Amino acid sequence: MKRLSILAVACACVTFGGYVRAESIDCSKAVDQASLNHCAGLDYQSADRKLNDTYGQLLKKVSPHGKPLLQKAERAWVAYRDAQCNFLTSSPDFYSAQPMIHASCLTRLTKDQTRLLDEQLHCQEGDIGCGQQ
Repeated sequence: MKRLSILAVACACVTFGGYVRAESIDCSKAVDQASLNHCAGLDYQSADRKLNDTYGQLLKKVSPHGKPLLQKAERAWVAYRDAQCNFLTSSPDFYSAQPMIHASCLTRLTKDQTRLLDEQLHCQEGDIGCGQQ
């Protein structure tokens, strides 16, 4: 998972004239593919940090019985997310937007999972839709 993010950021930094300095990119004004790739990678990194924070909070909250179930579910979800995004961006040939599309896929699925975990983190006592709190 981290290797793909590093690859996306590395690919994003190459431009016609050399390398783009990461801090010089204004993602709200990005128009060239290298900048778009880089910014998509930054979006994914931000989403991944939020997911890890939410997961960590939930892991502290769940019961001893629920903890291994949550861990197993999250490992399975990470495998699904990575496989799904690899499939959706698969191509026999590399194309310049591939890192951006891959990072955008990772971001979208990561944000969806974060929302799901956040619902579990903030569910009300007695809610039958909650996991092992």
